[in-house]
Amino acid sequence: MPKNVSVDQLKQKAKELRLNIIQTAVYAGSGHVGGSLSCADILTALYFKHLNVDVQNPNWEQRDRFLLSKGHCALAYVPCLAMAGFVPMDSLKDFNHYESAYGMHPDSKKIKGCDASTGSLGHGLPMGVGMALGNRYQNIDAKVVVLMGDGEQNEGSVWEAAMAGAHYKLNNLIAIVDRNKLMIDGPTEEVMGIEPIDKKWEAFGWYVIDVADGNDMAQVDEALTKAWAVKDKPVCIIARTVKGKGVKKFEGKVPWHYGAMNSDLAAEAKRDIEAMQ
Repeated sequence: MPKNVSVDQLKQKAKELRLNIIQTAVYAGSGHVGGSLSCADILTALYFKHLNVDVQNPNWEQRDRFLLSKGHCALAYVPCLAMAGFVPMDSLKDFNHYESAYGMHPDSKKIKGCDASTGSLGHGLPMGVGMALGNRYQNIDAKVVVLMGDGEQNEGSVWEAAMAGAHYKLNNLIAIVDRNKLMIDGPTEEVMGIEPIDKKWEAFGWYVIDVADGNDMAQVDEALTKAWAVKDKPVCIIARTVKGKGVKKFEGKVPWHYGAMNSDLAAEAKRDIEAMQ
């Protein structure tokens, strides 16, 4: 059952997460800022309302599993885990430093609460299919949630896994596409067009929920509530977000897929985030 948390409370948590993303980028000196900011609302809604996880027992068999298939956005994921209580907030100061548990991509062997090591794009959904099948065979009533990037939809392994998920009617599997329209090389539709992405997922046999504003917490919360209730097939949420959401200088800018961060730039970014409604 989802936690009793209001949309307004989730919005405040998402703002806090965005501030922590910027500060963690300062500690690291750089990071995948744009995509981390675009998925902040999704991560917040998952970890502070919808996912059934236990901070005191992160390996609990009955837990929901989450896979950050767009592993380069560990800059958002690790601060989210810290805010949820899985890892110490103070440890964010070591992000991407020598011998730190936190690299630019998450390592499940080193990060408490992390269900999968990711980074090579296209592998999260195949792993999610395997986990969902494993839960079915072990009679574990839990969801497996996979967050992908939209540039990642270029990977053939995503569509092989999509076929398998539909074939096995994995009603315990939820895929989320962070549709921010930009990837490392530029706009997705110029690099390798993926539209109509909703129709593609429908054609592969998934129940599709198209979220017009994936940075609007009420819409994200409603989509996840609906996804959890689907009983006959896997679900794909298309969350139409803005890369760099919350920082005017970063929003919709390809160079901020990955960029360097200093204190002055961070101060400007934090002012923008604080002003978010």
